[in-house]
Parts: sequence; C-alpha cells; structure tokens
Amino acid sequence: MRSGIDILVGTPGRIKDHLQNGKLDLSKVKHVVLDEVDQMLDMGFAEQVEDILRDAYKKDSEDNPQTLLFSATCPHWVYDVAKKYMKSRYEQIDLIGKRTQKAATTVEHLAIECHWSQRAAVIGDVIQVYSGSHGRTIIFCETKKEANELALNASIKQDCQSLHGDIPQKQREITLKGFRNGTFKVLVATNVAARGLDIPEVDLVVQSSPPK
Repeated sequence: MRSGIDILVGTPGRIKDHLQNGKLDLSKVKHVVLDEVDQMLDMGFAEQVEDILRDAYKKDSEDNPQTLLFSATCPHWVYDVAKKYMKSRYEQIDLIGKRTQKAATTVEHLAIECHWSQRAAVIGDVIQVYSGSHGRTIIFCETKKEANELALNASIKQDCQSLHGDIPQKQREITLKGFRNGTFKVLVATNVAARGLDIPEVDLVVQSSPPK
C-alpha cells in the first residue's frame, strides 16, 4: 500500500484502522464496490462504511466515485443507502423482479413436523431415504452448538462434518474440499455456508428448523 495499489479489497473495520493510522488515502478513489451490502449493513457495519465513504464523497459532486452495490436481497433501506451514495441517475438492475417466492421447479419441498428431541433421528431417516449412502447432504442449523451436536449424533449413519464461524478459515477450506471431493457425505452448517458457495450435485438440503 505504501508504494501504491490499483485495487484494495478489505473488511470495513480493517480499512477504517488504516485510515485512522494515516496509512491509507482514499481521496483519489474512482470506484467503490460494496459486496453483500444487505448483510454488511444489517450486521452493524453501516456506521463503519459511512465513516470510510465520507472521505471519498463530496455532497452533490459529479466527481464522486462510481458506486456499485451488490446484494442478494433488497430491503427498502438498501435503496436508501443507494440514493445516498449513488448519483441521481443511478441504474437499478433487479434479476428477480416480483418473483420473490419462486423456487426451482426441479426441487421438491417437504415439511416434516416433529418434536425437537426427535429431530436428529428424523433427519437421519430423511437422509437415508432421500440421499442414501452415496448422495450428498447439507443440513443447516441455527447455532454453532447445534451444528456440532448434530454432526456427532449417532442417528446420522454417513460420515459427517460441521462448518461454522468458530472453525478456523484453513480448516473450513479443508472441510469444503472434502465435501466437494466426496470424502464425507453430510455437511452440517450454520448460515456461514449459505452464501457464496457453489457445491455441485447436492442431493438433499435439510433446514433443521424454519429459517428466520
């Protein structure tokens, strides 16, 4: 960074640290990209992002950086942020439109009601029926504790590993590689695995409880 760079990719907290320490100058920034903007701002990064962008933006200036916001979902406040930092003639590209409830027609959806104490046994049976010994399954849990407990539960007969935020990045990469390669067949994960992963040929996805 001292000798000059073309592109900086960073988390809001780290970029802010460098700004405060005088190691980063954003006065000549030409393009600003916020990826996963709905998640970033929803997780409390909004203030940090605004602190960072304040240095690069001048009110009503035509010389402000080009701004690109990428978001999987678009709550109303995402549009409010867009208006704040984008030029008045900004373009909105919506790849979903009004089809918010549309799911792939090739996917069958089932809901199974059971007591929480029986959930592991039911999930084990569902995997046997719909994925078998050779199919690939992802199970989503609400908490890291639940993911760990389910991954160790004897009701799941297939080889199983867990994936969540407490697992170091290097181990996460090893786990995902093993799941892709078929080293183990069942991945139990929190929503850390729900965004940005492309794993082909998953036969079964189980939500251990309705997603909030």
